[in-house]
Amino acid sequence: MADYIGPKGIIEKKKKYIMPCLGHFYQEPPQFVKGSMQYLYDSNGKRYLDCFAGVSVINCGHCNPEITKVVCEQVQTLQHVCNIYLTENFVDLAEQLAQATPGSLQKSFFCSTGTEANEGALLLAQLYTGSSEYIGLRHGLHGRTKLTMSLTGISMWRTDPNPVGGIHFAPNPNCYRCPLKKHYPECDLECANMIEDIAGYAASGKVAAFIAEPIQGNGGIVVPPKNYFRRVREILDKHGILLIIDEVQTGFARTGKMFAIENFDVVPDIMTVAKALGNGAPISAFIAKPEIADVYVRPGASTLGGNPVSTAAGMAVLKYIREHGLMINAQKRGEQLKRGLQNIQKQHPVIGDVRGIGLMIGAEFINPDGSPAPDKLDLILEDMKDNGFIIGKNGVSRNVMAFQPPLVITAADIDKLLNALEQTIKKFE
Repeated sequence: MADYIGPKGIIEKKKKYIMPCLGHFYQEPPQFVKGSMQYLYDSNGKRYLDCFAGVSVINCGHCNPEITKVVCEQVQTLQHVCNIYLTENFVDLAEQLAQATPGSLQKSFFCSTGTEANEGALLLAQLYTGSSEYIGLRHGLHGRTKLTMSLTGISMWRTDPNPVGGIHFAPNPNCYRCPLKKHYPECDLECANMIEDIAGYAASGKVAAFIAEPIQGNGGIVVPPKNYFRRVREILDKHGILLIIDEVQTGFARTGKMFAIENFDVVPDIMTVAKALGNGAPISAFIAKPEIADVYVRPGASTLGGNPVSTAAGMAVLKYIREHGLMINAQKRGEQLKRGLQNIQKQHPVIGDVRGIGLMIGAEFINPDGSPAPDKLDLILEDMKDNGFIIGKNGVSRNVMAFQPPLVITAADIDKLLNALEQTIKKFE
């Protein structure tokens, strides 16, 4: 076994050399040293079933041999020249994204992170509309730059003490904890209707875009009603406002569709992608309809955006998703996981809600009075980790157990996960 410094050694160095804003999961965290498809291995050789995929990144599995082979071949051939020079991979990946994305989304700009992609999409919306205000959703998360942080509707991620002005927040479509204290469908989608009020009265009449995740990730795996985005689209079209859909966490087969917005029968004007596109290689993009993209004519480049290695990984990811039926597996394993969690919920009321689409599922942990129970969730996650299962957490109160595993996970894996989870919940009841 290799000589690793171990978790304590890493934490000591982290305190000395890493800015303190970067936390970590678990009271007793492992040091991960190896990954293989749906599994992770720590410095002691222990194997874990990864149910979070590096926060929805490793959709095709850790160190996927087919993707790794392509990446290694490219690294040994041409690694970087910057996209101001002509290479083939980045135009080929852009072509493949145009074919994979819904509607008439066609032209891409490549960068390295989801934050950059969202920042670029917001800029493009300003260039096209000539307007400078935005509407976001409460409990949305879009990045850590000045503008994307200002458009993030979760206070723990809004570090900037002086956020950008001209930003308005609409209620998020959380039917379990409705911010308007209403019930669907009797509510007549009041959360969407309020966007009309914001566009017509709260804003200056100069709103460039509405930005939203089709399923809020950090907000707690919040899934809107089926017709929510159709209503939003009607309102935006009436006011000449663009729709930007942030698919950074939800894209590339996670919800059983290539992109989550396809579950809602709406086509955005601009879409952002990142994370799973590279399956671990840093890459992102914002993609727009041609008439919108074509207003971006002043010089713009990203030094590492669309580099040969990351774009080779992106094409290998799209190929692997198609050839190995990951959308179908996400649907089937997602249904199995959701059904199993709902069965556990019936016997254990510490789970207040189970929600999600495909393999993006959240289980919200609550106290007997219905209030969020993050402390209980932390105890359960720690025990599950000790039993060999890595599961995420999110939500505004950090009380939502987040399942976003590699899409290569099997039916047997899901059964083991559910059995272990029920035993752990019983232990702490």
